[in-house]
Amino acid sequence: MDSQLAAALWQQMQQGLRGRDDALPLPAFLDRATFASAFAVSELAATSIGLATQATAALIAASCPEYRSPPVAVNVRLASRWFQQSFIPLNRAAPAMWDAFAGDYRSRDGWIRLHTNAAHHRQAMEQVLGAHADRAALAQQVQQWQASELEQAIIDAGGCAAEMRSAAAWQLHPQGQAVQHEPLFSWKTTLAAPAPAWPLAEARPLLGIRVLDLTRIIAGPVATRFLASLGASVLRIDPPGWQEPTLDEEMSCGKRRAVLDLTQPADRDQFIHLLREADVLVHGYRADALERLGFDAETLQSLSPGLVDAGLNAWGWQGPWRNRRGFDSLVQMGCGIAERGMQWQQSDKPVPLPVQALDHATGYLLAAAVLEGLRRRVTQGDGSQVRLSLARTAWLLQQHPTGEHAGSGIVPQVKDNLPCYELTPWGFGVRLRAAAWLPGTPQLCATPGCAPGSHPARWWNQ
Repeated sequence: MDSQLAAALWQQMQQGLRGRDDALPLPAFLDRATFASAFAVSELAATSIGLATQATAALIAASCPEYRSPPVAVNVRLASRWFQQSFIPLNRAAPAMWDAFAGDYRSRDGWIRLHTNAAHHRQAMEQVLGAHADRAALAQQVQQWQASELEQAIIDAGGCAAEMRSAAAWQLHPQGQAVQHEPLFSWKTTLAAPAPAWPLAEARPLLGIRVLDLTRIIAGPVATRFLASLGASVLRIDPPGWQEPTLDEEMSCGKRRAVLDLTQPADRDQFIHLLREADVLVHGYRADALERLGFDAETLQSLSPGLVDAGLNAWGWQGPWRNRRGFDSLVQMGCGIAERGMQWQQSDKPVPLPVQALDHATGYLLAAAVLEGLRRRVTQGDGSQVRLSLARTAWLLQQHPTGEHAGSGIVPQVKDNLPCYELTPWGFGVRLRAAAWLPGTPQLCATPGCAPGSHPARWWNQ
């Protein structure tokens, strides 16, 4: 592990979270094995998990004057593993993470990545390129296109794609320039509310705090999984028909999951009822999606004064791509990370990060922001709005290149696992131990993963 890189990442993270004059101490780092990568991926993993854990201690201290925050320690190798996979099935193979046609393709003038995991995104790709029997046939079709033209055609069809750009090209791109001018955490203070009656106990500091979760795939669910591990009542709302079979066990532990269609009056009324009683709203929609549903920031705060409103998106909250669909792998291609990895490995094809680090790191940063928002509510009575993006996290990582960063490798060990099985609707497996240690405050989800619609759309004690 590169201690200087970790310290530099930490300085930018904690200043964005708390401000230059209110610093959080750097955690201790243990077992410093790291990924082999052109970028400081393991350092990013350890510092982002550490920031969320330090924010936990700060929240406890805000309500308990006699609490003396013990030192936080982060196991770097375990943090790296949490960025890979935290749940390991034992009675079956792990589900495939990618659709058969998702991946990188050579175009007429470069490379492009197609994201086809969701059925409607695959259909959009096929609307442009046609249906093909296999990847080889699709690859031949992609080679007929210029990368930028194909990217735009798939986006216009409602799909997801990203041309491989260099970091220099991205920094000249209007969206790249917009992202560079955004803060890592974009904060706004909102309506104040009466002091909450949260117990904020050291052992389960978020017990009794209600988190309404409107997130998908990885980054947002990482944030709400962390909050659930501290005792929060997390209610995730999925739209009808939504399926995430590759991530259900991995991401939904500790949560309850209901289905609502926010375009239907009855479901919309129920959502408003839930929102009025929520302490936190976490959402991962594109920048204008909630606004189009009638839930702009002002409406959210009027429905729930003091709300911690935490949102993330892919490409940033300003600039021409603020409403563009995106995923970690696409941001890596578009912002120069995959091209830099290609150079670093002296490869003839794109080389992404060894894990979807933008998703995971942004998730832990978002969890830290929620915890900081709760602290501000306790100490000042204010509500908060905070925004993060995968592209801004990518820019944070790109500001700290590693040079010839070979890495020592991440080797799984039996001691990494919790000493019990996790029983889910699909079978059983084992979960990793928490990567961060805050004495007296375990990070442990109380329930296993579950499928969409497993629970009614109401808070657990109603």
